[in-house]
Amino acid sequence: MPEIKLTNVTKRWGKFYAVDHLDLAIEDNSFITLLGPSGCGKTTTLRMIAGLETPTSGRITIGDRVVFDSELGINVPANKRKVGFLFQNYALWPNMTVYQNIAFGLSNVKEEMPTYDFDAKNISVLLHILKNPNDIIKLTRECKDKNGKIDESKVYLIFIDTYKISLYTAKKLYGYKLHEATNVASQVESIVTNLNKKYKQILDAHKAKGIELNAEFALVKNGQVVTTERKLTKEEVDLAVRRVSRIVKIGMFMDRYPAELSGGQQQRVAIARTLAPEPTVLFMDEPLSNLDAKLRLEMRYELQRLHVETGSTFVYVTHDQMEAMTLATKICLINNGVLQQYAAPLEVYNYPNNTFVADFVGNPSINFIEAKGKQTADGDITVSLFDGIEASFQPNRVQAEGKTLSLKDWFANRDKEARDVEQVKQNNLKDKKYVEKGNKDEVFQYHIAKVHEEEFIEKEEPVITEEDFVIGVRPEFVRMSDSGKVEGVIYGAMPTGMESTVKIRVGDFLLTGVIFGGVSYVIGAKVTFDFSGENIMLFDRKSGRYITSGTLAITK
Repeated sequence: MPEIKLTNVTKRWGKFYAVDHLDLAIEDNSFITLLGPSGCGKTTTLRMIAGLETPTSGRITIGDRVVFDSELGINVPANKRKVGFLFQNYALWPNMTVYQNIAFGLSNVKEEMPTYDFDAKNISVLLHILKNPNDIIKLTRECKDKNGKIDESKVYLIFIDTYKISLYTAKKLYGYKLHEATNVASQVESIVTNLNKKYKQILDAHKAKGIELNAEFALVKNGQVVTTERKLTKEEVDLAVRRVSRIVKIGMFMDRYPAELSGGQQQRVAIARTLAPEPTVLFMDEPLSNLDAKLRLEMRYELQRLHVETGSTFVYVTHDQMEAMTLATKICLINNGVLQQYAAPLEVYNYPNNTFVADFVGNPSINFIEAKGKQTADGDITVSLFDGIEASFQPNRVQAEGKTLSLKDWFANRDKEARDVEQVKQNNLKDKKYVEKGNKDEVFQYHIAKVHEEEFIEKEEPVITEEDFVIGVRPEFVRMSDSGKVEGVIYGAMPTGMESTVKIRVGDFLLTGVIFGGVSYVIGAKVTFDFSGENIMLFDRKSGRYITSGTLAITK
C-alpha cells in the first residue's frame, strides 16, 4: 500500500484558511483519524487527498505518484487516484439489490488490464475441489430445509464462501449432483476425466497461437502478459462481490433491497461497495454517525478487523474523540486549520502538545487548575493552587532530550520560537501574493470549572508572567482516600457500575474524578483526596504549550 504525503498544503477561501500549511505523512497500512471540532479543516483535508477538493497550494503524493502540485500544475482527478470513499450518507441505490449495489461500480470499470482464461481457471478450481468429494456432499446435505429438501440458494452460498468461488462455478459444482450419486468415486472419476480433456484442449489451442497461461491464468505471449482495454467480465465482477461480502459478512443478503436492511447492514453494504474495486486507500467521513450507540461500537470492531484483513490504508474523519482513540494507529488533531498533534492515541492522551489537545482528548475531560509557582534549586516547582493550597510539582527527571527540566531554558526556547514565527509572518507580508489569515490563531481558552460561573461578567485580562502555569489532571488521577490532604465535598455523582464519575467541590472550584469499582457517593458528603501517578501535566499559561509531566504532592 502507498504512503501518502502532504507537503505545505493550504486551502483557503479569501482570507479564511480551512487548512493552513499542513505537513503530514501517512504511512503504509496505517489507520489515521483526522480529529477536531466542527469546521477545523479535517473534512477539507480528506477531500484534498481524495481529489474532491483542489488545494490552494502545496503538494500531495500517493506512493511514488504526485497527484497534486500547485507549482508544477499537476492535479490528478479523483477517479484516477484509485481510492475508495465511504461517507455519512451511504447513498445506496434503493431500486437495486445488495448484489447490484456492490457490483454497480465494478460494472463500469474500463481500463487496460490482463486477459485471463476463466474457463481454464475454473476447470483448475473444480479439479482441486473434486479431490475431496465427501466434503462437497456433506456441505450440500447441510443445506436442507425443514421439509428435508435441498435449498439450492443455500448450497450456492456455502460453496461460494467455503471454496472462494463465483456463483457460476458454484452452480457447476452443484450440477454434478454428487449427493445423489450411487457410486461417488466412479462419477467423480468420469467428471475429472472430462475436465482434464477440456483443460488440455484449451492449452493446445493457446499453444497453437504461441500463448501460454501463467499461475494466475493470464495469457502470456513472448514472455509478456497480454493486456487489453476492457471491462470486467461477469465472472470477475461476481468474484469481487463475493470476496467483499465475505469480509463484511453480508453474503446472505445479496437478493435484498436496502429498505429491507437494518442500519448496520446498510453500513456493511456501503463498506463492501467501497472495498470491491480494491482501493489502495480508503477514505471515510464520519461513516458511523447515523448509527445508534451500541451498533456504532460494534462497527468500530468491524472497521478494525477490516483494516487488518484488507491491508489498505484507512483515513478516517471524525469529531468523536472516543472513536479516534479506539480505531487509530495515529491521530491527526486539527484546530482552525492548523495541525496540533500527530501521534499514537495514547501519546496524544498522555503527552498532549498543548491545552487544546489535552482538553479535546479524554472523556471525562481533563481538569485544568491555574497555579503560580517557581522552580527551586533541586528542580521541583513549588506551586500555589485553589486559592491558597500549597503543593510541590516534581517533574519527571529525564525529559525527551535526555536532560532534566530547566524552566529558564524552556522559556527561552519558547520565546525564540515565537520570534521565529513572527519573523516568518513579517516576511510573508512583504510578498504581494500573500493573503493574511482572517481566522486568527489564538491561545486556547481552557475552562476552569466552578460552582459559580462568571461567563457574563467582563473581567480584565490578567497579567501573565513566567510564574503562571496550568496544571492538567486527568480524572483517573484524582484519588479519594481517608489519608487525602485536600478536603472537598461531593457535588455530583454518576455511578455506571464498573466506575463512578464524581464532581468534587473545593471552595468554589469543581474537579472531576473517576473512581473505579462499585462505590456510591452521597451528594454533600465530605471527602479527602490527593493526586496520584506520574502523569500530572504542567502547561505554560502564556502559550498553552505542554512543558512536562510529573507528580503533584500537596504540602499544606
